[in-house]
Amino acid sequence: MVKKLVELVDIAKEKSKKVLSVAVAQDEEVLKAVTEAVKLGIIDAILVGDKKSIVDILERENLHKNNIEIVNEKDPSKAAAAAVKLVSEGKAQFIMKGMLKTAEMLKAVLNKETGLRKSKLLSHVMIYEVPAYHKLLFLTDGGMLTYPNLEEKIGIIKNAVFVANRLGITLPKVAAISAVEVVNAHMQSTLDAAVLAQMNKRGQIGGCIVDGPLALDVAVSKTSAEHKKITSEVAGDVDILLVPNIEAGNLLGKSMTYFAGAENAGIIVGAKCPVVLVSRTNSAMSKLYSIALGSVVS
Repeated sequence: MVKKLVELVDIAKEKSKKVLSVAVAQDEEVLKAVTEAVKLGIIDAILVGDKKSIVDILERENLHKNNIEIVNEKDPSKAAAAAVKLVSEGKAQFIMKGMLKTAEMLKAVLNKETGLRKSKLLSHVMIYEVPAYHKLLFLTDGGMLTYPNLEEKIGIIKNAVFVANRLGITLPKVAAISAVEVVNAHMQSTLDAAVLAQMNKRGQIGGCIVDGPLALDVAVSKTSAEHKKITSEVAGDVDILLVPNIEAGNLLGKSMTYFAGAENAGIIVGAKCPVVLVSRTNSAMSKLYSIALGSVVS
């Protein structure tokens, strides 16, 4: 079971080397991460984008150039489509977003004719290594689905469990997060959480343990659960935090990064291959971990 993000790099090294295609690759932090991943032997890379800008960054930053191919395409939309096509043709095993908007990346990924659509639901899974917590925390979905309904939350859980399984977590504990632990007819998140927990008990959502509604403090702290007199297999030992909406996920994720000093990695799952997608403000190290995660999951 993976307990530190750096272990993703070690696991990726042990697996057969994958090829990563990067859409609109002329981004300094992205190129630093990609070239480091290539240097470490995790991947080979195909960089799609403005060749001159890519080469200028590689030379200016004195970045590793071996096992890297560059496909010249200045138009961002066409570059995204070309990067996706490399995967659909089997020339690459997974894909990464460079200097373009997430919507443009997803438009290419979800193209009905040439894209990588596999299931109805794609969701974003972030993994955080928080110094104050005893293991990795999976957060979903703070990057794609805005206000998921019950059916979508089931899919989000399944996608996150898939990623957790790939990292050696055989029975991840899922907390359906809300502001309170009691079911409140005026709070949809508590109603959904209660249904998800019951579905899990009846075997309708398998491969994990789901409990909710749980407030964040109970999910991550046994002490809080004891104070509130809540008995739960998930309390204080959660693996996956299922947030009620994108705002909650975005705020929680950025709080862990900026207030708690957490390292992170993130991918979109549910397509035919992982899509490496983290914030443009994330560090090159975070992007490297995300590449390693994508390699392990693909």
